[in-house]
Amino acid sequence: MKVGLDHKVLVKYPFLKESQDLVRGHTESLDRFLSGNPGKSAVSRAKDRVENALSSKKQFDESDPGRLPPELEIASYAIARILISCTKERALIERFAQYEAERMFFYLQMEEPRIKRYVAQSAGTDPDASEVPVVKYIELAAQMRDDRWRLVNRDIVHGYVKVEAGEHDELLRECIRALIRQDLPLRVPAAICESLTPVTEQILTRFQERILEQFGEIDEGSFPPCIHALITAITAGTNLPHTGRFAITAFLHIIGMDTTTIVEIYSRAPDFDIEKTMYQVEHITGRGGTEYVPPSCATMRTYGLCTNRNKLCDTVSHPLTYYKIRKKRGKTPGESVTPPSH
Repeated sequence: MKVGLDHKVLVKYPFLKESQDLVRGHTESLDRFLSGNPGKSAVSRAKDRVENALSSKKQFDESDPGRLPPELEIASYAIARILISCTKERALIERFAQYEAERMFFYLQMEEPRIKRYVAQSAGTDPDASEVPVVKYIELAAQMRDDRWRLVNRDIVHGYVKVEAGEHDELLRECIRALIRQDLPLRVPAAICESLTPVTEQILTRFQERILEQFGEIDEGSFPPCIHALITAITAGTNLPHTGRFAITAFLHIIGMDTTTIVEIYSRAPDFDIEKTMYQVEHITGRGGTEYVPPSCATMRTYGLCTNRNKLCDTVSHPLTYYKIRKKRGKTPGESVTPPSH
């Protein structure tokens, strides 16, 4: 169904084909565009988009979704995707996708039904459907943490998952996030990344500042018992299973530890191989472009890695949450420890 979309609508949803067509009609080759004044304005706006994604406060302007002319505002979205691809920081890519999805979903709630339906269908979902194909559902639900989204908790009939009317918005938001995340990081020519280096360096600096704001300086004394146990095992010369290595590496990376320091921890292992370890650490920390986050407490229990549980463990569902709480309130001397659950 053909839907007439004015420029104000296209600016809000830059992933739409119509939005991309508008940009193509007003821009030249990428390198020439970036070197001109319009391109520089779009780059500056793109930098703002990425840095907004790093902010803990998500504020969207209902009356003004764009600061530049429509074609440049839409171009800034495409350039933002290029910027984060050049940084090669996968965690930054995830934050950008989440932010842009929340931003677009915010505007979508105020659209008339025909536009909302069109945007939803363009994102790959039917807002009126009472069921979703299992394959599509698994793709979307993988990033949704509430237990009710787990496939084992859903009604499945003939390869379709039943969806309640009130759940469509959550699925739509995840559809948009997945669409934005698709194909990232892009394969950007080295010359383009080099020309954008001053901007990407500023973004990376802000990214590191944000990690420090969120987690602060790394404090080993605030590590959850499971992570302490894994590091102790390495120090004692114990060979860890892949699941243990994955958990440590992902955890340490997210709280801000650099790759070299993580590799140094593994140097104490009896089977240490620097080239192999470096490859594995870089893969887990996102250099290959795939999202990897530390396992949840439930997953750690499944792996058999949950150990030395204490009272704080009983109140959290993720090792990162434990770390943030413990850092914020400080250690509790003599805190009692309960046996690990099996």
